[in-house]
Amino acid sequence: MTNQIFGPVPSRRLGRSLGVDLVPFKTCSYDCIYCQLGRTTCKTIERKEWIPLDGILEELKEKLASKPDYVTLSGSGEPTLYSRVDELIDRIKAMTDVPVAVLTNGSLLWDKDVRNQLMRADLVVPSLDAGDQSMFRLVNRPHEEIPFEQMLDGLIDFRREFRGKYWLEVFVVGAYTAVPDEFAKLAKCVDRIKPDRVQLNTVTRPPTEKYAVGVSSHRLTELMSLFHLPAELIADFHGVHRQAEFAAGRKDILQMLRRRPCSMDDIAGGLDMHRNEVIKYIEELNAENLLEESLTGDKLYYKVARL
Repeated sequence: MTNQIFGPVPSRRLGRSLGVDLVPFKTCSYDCIYCQLGRTTCKTIERKEWIPLDGILEELKEKLASKPDYVTLSGSGEPTLYSRVDELIDRIKAMTDVPVAVLTNGSLLWDKDVRNQLMRADLVVPSLDAGDQSMFRLVNRPHEEIPFEQMLDGLIDFRREFRGKYWLEVFVVGAYTAVPDEFAKLAKCVDRIKPDRVQLNTVTRPPTEKYAVGVSSHRLTELMSLFHLPAELIADFHGVHRQAEFAAGRKDILQMLRRRPCSMDDIAGGLDMHRNEVIKYIEELNAENLLEESLTGDKLYYKVARL
C-alpha cells in the first residue's frame, strides 16, 4: 500500500475532496514563504514517476466508495512533477465518473508536455502570487530554472488550450503582494491569463516563514474589486467536520491532544492520517478556539485549550 490517498477531506472549493499525493513530502518546484507544509526539502523541476502508478490506483480504487465530489491531484508537493499524470487521469476516468481536479502552482505549464498531460482533467487550479520577477523570487522562491515570464507564459498558453474549468488562485501576503503597486502588477497579469474565475486567498494556517502574514477579509474584498474577471474570496471552511463521517477523526485528534501536546507529524503518525488531512481538522478546531499553539524550537505543537 502506498498511503498516497487521503480523505475525503472538506475543501473550501471542491466539497468532499479525495486527495491523491503524487510526490514525496515537500518535493516541489517552489519554496513558498506562506506554505503550511513547511520548507521544501527537494526543490526540483525533474519529472518522473515518484510513486508507482499501479500502487496509487490500487489504493484509490478502495477509497472511491466514499463517494467524493472530486478526485484531487494535490498533496505534499507539486503534482505536475509526476511524469505519468496523463495516464493517471485516464485510468481514474476509466474507473469512476467523479471529476478530476488538479491543484498546481502552475510553474511547469510552460512545458507543452505538461500542458498536454493535463488536458483530460475536468478542473485545473493553478496559482499566481506575484506580478513580476522580483516579487516572484521573494514570495515563491522558485527553482532557479523557472523565470517569471516563462511561468506566466505557461499560464496564458494553458488557458488558450485547455477546454475544462480553469480557476486561478491568487495568494495575498501582507507587506508583499497586498501593497497597492504590487497588487496592480499582479492584476494586470491575471487580465492576460483570462481564467474562468479568480480566487483570492491569504495566510490562515501557520506559514513556513513567520513574516508571511495574512490580510483581513475587508482588505481582500478591496483588492478583489481590482479584477476585471469574476472573482471570489475563498472563505474559511467551517461546519463540514461536524458531519458524522468526519466526527470520528475530530474526536480522535481531540482525545490525543488532551493527553499531551502534539505536532502535525505526531498526530498524522499516531492516528495514521495523511498530513494534509490533519491540517484540515486543525484548521477547523482552531477556528472554534478549541486548541492552543506553542512553538518549541522550529516545531509547532497543539493542545486542547482551557475553556
